[in-house]
This record gives sequence, structure tokens and C-alpha cells, in this order.
Amino acid sequence: MKSLLTRRTIRRYSNRPVDEELLSRLLEEAARTQTMGNLQLYSVVVTRSQEIKKRLAPAHFNQPMVTQAPVVITVCADFNRTSQWARCRQAEPGYNNFLSFVNAATDALLYTQTLCCLMDEEGLGYCYLGTTVYQPQTIIDVLQLPPLTMPVATLTVGWPDEEPAMSDRLAPSAFVHQNTYHDYTPADIDRHYTYKESLEENRHFVEINHKQTLAQVFTDIRYTQKDNEAMSQGLLDTLRRQGFLE
Repeated sequence: MKSLLTRRTIRRYSNRPVDEELLSRLLEEAARTQTMGNLQLYSVVVTRSQEIKKRLAPAHFNQPMVTQAPVVITVCADFNRTSQWARCRQAEPGYNNFLSFVNAATDALLYTQTLCCLMDEEGLGYCYLGTTVYQPQTIIDVLQLPPLTMPVATLTVGWPDEEPAMSDRLAPSAFVHQNTYHDYTPADIDRHYTYKESLEENRHFVEINHKQTLAQVFTDIRYTQKDNEAMSQGLLDTLRRQGFLE
């Protein structure tokens, strides 16, 4: 098994096609992941069409890998299928609520991570797009998702055409708590983040963004309160339209 310690995010892909049989096998194997009530509260949309990838691209801020990757996979939290099953079997579903979205989103993300691990083993490259929940309505419209179905994860997939440097990670001591959660003191923060902040690439990141600290790059530029609030409202509005909120 390929070690996760060497995992890299791949944004550039070769022209080698992703075999349909291989991908189908991995999608099937990933279904062995954990799922609430054995309901498999997810659906997966596999996009190979260049036209549809181009229509999806704006929802992902037109990142080049969306159209360059041979395959784009959108994983959706899906209570539509289960609800349809219930109605067809003389049962009345009650899944038009936020808890049901959380349960389905958890199922979908567990499936996504399992699929990523399986693709790693095969040597496939992929990039997890966090932009999926930023402008979900565009994705819903392009993929024709019905009510009680919500996109929560997108993967661009292909054979790697690059070997980028591995990104840094915090040590387990920064995020593993024994028995109960122990809040962080300023000394703890210094201990956990000094190495990350000292890396050349992160110091350069601060410099080119004209900031004093790495934290300021994230709070003032990358993930601002204004943008977070606007996209939160958009996400809530979309959840209402999709039937997960009243």
C-alpha cells in the first residue's frame, strides 16, 4: 500500500486516459467505507465531457485542472434516493432537515476520502477542490441535481504530470488531545506553529502578500470574514432550495 506520508496534491495531468474499468472498480471498492445505517447517503457524478467540465469550471473559480483533468468527480450528499426508495415501499421519509444533510454529507465525505486512498494505491493523481461548497448552485444546475441532493466534494483525477513538493503538516501534538480537549496557550501556539511559519515557502507567501504574519494571509486575504459570511449565506440559501432547510 502506498504510504499517505508521500501523498501529494496533483494539479497537472498527462494525456493518458483514466480507464473506465479501473475507475469503476475503485468507485465500487470505495463503497465499502463506513455509512450511516448502511444507507449509503451519497451519489457520485463522473464527468468526462469537456463541455460539462467547462460549465463546472466557474463554480471552482476557473482553476485550470477542472478542464485539464481527464475526469472530474463530484460527490453529493444524497437523501433523494433513500426518500424515493421509502415512498416506493409504503414508507414516509422525513429527511428534509438539516440533520439529514449533515448525515448525508458525512457519508459522502467518508466515501470521498476512501476513494482518494484507493486512487493513491493505483498511482492516480487527484486534487480535492474545497470550492465545491462556495458556489453550489452552479454545480447543482450543471449536473441537474434534484432536491435533497447537495454537492459536497469535487476531485479532479488523472495520471500525474508533475511531482510537486509535499506541503507541510502540523505534528500530532498540535491536534491530538488525551481524554479531554486542552485549550491552547500562547506558548502552545508558538510551539506548534513556529516551524510552519519558518519554512521558506511560507515566509515568501507572507512577503508577496505584503503581510506581517502567515496568519494574516489567511484572515485578511484567503479566508476573510466577509467572504465566509457571504458564502455561508449562499450555502444556507442553496440548502433551502434543495429541501434540507425550511
